Amino acid sequence: MEAKKVPDVVLNSGKKMPAIGYGTATPPPPTALIDAIDIGYRHFDTASLYNTEELLGQAVSKALELGLIENRDELFITSKLWCTDAHHDLVLPALKTTLKKLGLEYVDLYLIHWPVRLKQDVKGLNFKGEDLIPFDIKETWEAMEECHRLGLAKSIGVSNFGIKKLSILLEDAKISPAVNQVEMNPSWNQGELIEFCKMKGIHVSAWSPLGAYKDPWGSAAVMDNPILHEIAEAKNKSVAQIVLRWIYQQGATPIVKSFNKERMKQNIEIFDWELNQEELDKINQIPQRRTLNAEMFISESGPYKSMEELLDD
Repeated sequence: MEAKKVPDVVLNSGKKMPAIGYGTATPPPPTALIDAIDIGYRHFDTASLYNTEELLGQAVSKALELGLIENRDELFITSKLWCTDAHHDLVLPALKTTLKKLGLEYVDLYLIHWPVRLKQDVKGLNFKGEDLIPFDIKETWEAMEECHRLGLAKSIGVSNFGIKKLSILLEDAKISPAVNQVEMNPSWNQGELIEFCKMKGIHVSAWSPLGAYKDPWGSAAVMDNPILHEIAEAKNKSVAQIVLRWIYQQGATPIVKSFNKERMKQNIEIFDWELNQEELDKINQIPQRRTLNAEMFISESGPYKSMEELLDD
């Protein structure tokens, strides 16, 4: 099949990033990644925590073998530094481990996954309050900048950073974050953060754009919203398409997740039509509520004792 052409956004690093990404936080079947490349997805999002870096690397190799892409440079690969490695001396070794798992010489974007540090011996999300230790934003970012200078990460950025933490980072940064990846959807529109990032030249990408409605921690607040259903019916689009187009019109990049080939096709078909101002105004009326509260990072014995401290709310 002929792959769909996705527009690019230009990051402050000068690099181009496809305006929609395919997420791998839930390990997809290997065939889903190949299907995604065949359909036209060129931007793939993984992380050390997800344990999908090897799977994605294998899919890249298979796509090259099948001729779906001519070279690795056609793809935009994002990975993330996990909290156990969020320390100046651990960043570069962590990225080298990620590259080995991916089987690649570089990632297009490397993000600090959370503004959080965990003790090194912690496995995955299996940790307690005493495993949360102070996180030095400035020193960790300095090591991220070194990854960029070495050419191992073409662009660098952060994830789940609020305005206060971005401001701290920017005080001494020699390289500004190219991207801040955060939860964003019509029921958590991140309006103030979006404006701040635009002012600072930081592009926003949106995880859980559909509210993670099929995940145990997710919500149906987006996919069951009557306003979105009304707009979708009027425009003969799916609710998911309305949401993803809304994110794109906010100047952000959605990171989508579906293993169903037909829905994967629908999710990428959002660039040849638009929402009008009346529709945008209706979407702005949707009540706001964060889906993931990240309570696991809150502890009386840790650096963050409240959600407000962690997320700058």
